[in-house]
Amino acid sequence: QVPLVESGGGSVQPGGSLRLSCRASGLAWSRDCMAWFRRIPGQDDEGVASIDSDGRATYADSVKGRFTISRDNATNTLYLHMNSLKPEDTAMYYCASHIGYCYSDIRAPHFSDWGQGTQVTVSE
Repeated sequence: QVPLVESGGGSVQPGGSLRLSCRASGLAWSRDCMAWFRRIPGQDDEGVASIDSDGRATYADSVKGRFTISRDNATNTLYLHMNSLKPEDTAMYYCASHIGYCYSDIRAPHFSDWGQGTQVTVSE
């Protein structure tokens, strides 16, 4: 049960870049799996990327080669570097966490703690 707060969303043109941040609190944060999800109204959540305490990362096929997830345990901060953004990336982005190592699949039911989200809009 770790409080999570996202920031860094905004509007950007196609091909542009954004960096999302998620600040977490908790004594055992460095041992948790951290992930980014995105939500579009009327659609299921999509697991964008996850990273475990050892730095092992998993990405959705839709963002491979464009997004990079990273974490800084010294500052309890999770990042999502988003490059070559497309209109299809427009969504509310949420960070999430659960205890232990990440699973091979990024599925919402695995995660117990969620932030309130930050909006990313990619348009001309």
